[in-house]
Amino acid sequence: GDHLKVCSQGYTCCSQEMEEKYSQQSKHDFRNAVVELSNHLQTMFSSRYKKFDEFFKELLENAEKSLNDMFVRTYGRLYMQNSELFKDLFVELKRYYVGGNVNLEEMLNEFWARLLERMFRLVNPQYHFTDEYLECVSKYTEQLKPFGDVPRKLKLQVTRAFVAARTFAQGLAVARDVVSKVSAVNPTPQGTRALLKMMYCPHCRGLVSVKPCYNYCFNVMRGCLANQGDLDAEWNIFIDSMLLVAERLEGPFNIESVMDPIDVKISDAIMNMQENSMQVSQKVFQGCGQPKTLAQGRTARSVSENGFTARFRPYHPEERPTTAAGTSLDRLVTDVKEKLKQAKKFWSSLPGNICNDEKMSVGTVNENECWNGSAKSRYDFAVTGNGLANQVNNPEVEVDITKPDMVIRRQIMALRVMTNKLKNAYSGNDVDFIDISEESSGEESGSGCELQQCSPEFEFNATEVTGNSNKSDKNVNTSAAARSGLSQAALLLSILFLAMQRQWR
Repeated sequence: GDHLKVCSQGYTCCSQEMEEKYSQQSKHDFRNAVVELSNHLQTMFSSRYKKFDEFFKELLENAEKSLNDMFVRTYGRLYMQNSELFKDLFVELKRYYVGGNVNLEEMLNEFWARLLERMFRLVNPQYHFTDEYLECVSKYTEQLKPFGDVPRKLKLQVTRAFVAARTFAQGLAVARDVVSKVSAVNPTPQGTRALLKMMYCPHCRGLVSVKPCYNYCFNVMRGCLANQGDLDAEWNIFIDSMLLVAERLEGPFNIESVMDPIDVKISDAIMNMQENSMQVSQKVFQGCGQPKTLAQGRTARSVSENGFTARFRPYHPEERPTTAAGTSLDRLVTDVKEKLKQAKKFWSSLPGNICNDEKMSVGTVNENECWNGSAKSRYDFAVTGNGLANQVNNPEVEVDITKPDMVIRRQIMALRVMTNKLKNAYSGNDVDFIDISEESSGEESGSGCELQQCSPEFEFNATEVTGNSNKSDKNVNTSAAARSGLSQAALLLSILFLAMQRQWR
């Protein structure tokens, strides 16, 4: 009737009542199309973050249990009476991973200094040491290297591995939150009008079965998703940085290969201190002064008097608990790398992937038998470029290129900050922790898809980035080191126990 107008003339295509109905429906269809694609991506990042986070935490728990089991079997009461020193080490490592204000290098230096104080008392049971004297002893840790080269190597390995692991997990969480915020689209009035014209004007013209032309749909989506398109450049740089850190996790910064043999490495350091105790003590006495000698009766207590019987048996590394429910870091990284590559160019590919849906356009076939905005005919306009600036020439959507979406601008900045942290982690440099506790996980974003109900994977058409991973050999021959160190422990155990009776009686 008279209420029908021609869309191409700039008027409404239906009656006011029908226009209101179809406007809401077109916005709903558009949002659902964006959500359907982006929620798969969000779910991927959310699930991988959870897997990595659980793996890293369980790895720390198992490393602590392994060390405790090994040292109880090897040192018995000597260890149990000093176990808080090692417990504190793992407390600080866990606190660092979850975002605590921990300087890894200073914390590890403090651990070795405290261990030296304990060991120095044990190997010099005939002397009385004040707290001030032991503080002087700790100052010689770096100079005398009483534990050999283990502290230096372990500090380098632990710092690089923990920085990479924590930063990578944070990157997954940041990506998850960015997708959640950016995918919560709300088209402008001009965008809504363009969507209405594309999706429902044909209905009012009696062309119910005619779908929009592909390039026509492309231009409408490029206009409605102009700000999302601007995210793409920073997003791609972020993904590349994640892939680089992933390679580090596979190679020299592999936290699994660092934490698994940490008990053997610390035991080797203790053995080294015992072997060189006389030289170390003499140099300390020269620098800190000669300590006071204890009375003879206080130092001479027999082993038999205390009822001690050594029950030493070698510790076998294969007895270690299985880490992270039987999985490994290599498998986790291999999986997430493939998903990261698929996520490349997601935002610039989004308009095309929406239009590839048969519900949204006719596709690239039947280009002469589709809705072009005014009739069932070919669409002749060229496809506009991606991003906000290119929409000045968009023939279908009026876009104010002077007013960028501030929510998306903030997400661009969040990606930029995270990318800088990833680059630092790739170089082995510590980075500040990003607190994501108040960030939305995307489950309450109003996206219309609960994470548990969404497909855990995603696929879309985008150019994938390929790269070769130079995997380093991470096999650690811990059994030989354990046998060597522990055999020395057996020889010195009795002496240490005597000393221990005096100092921790």
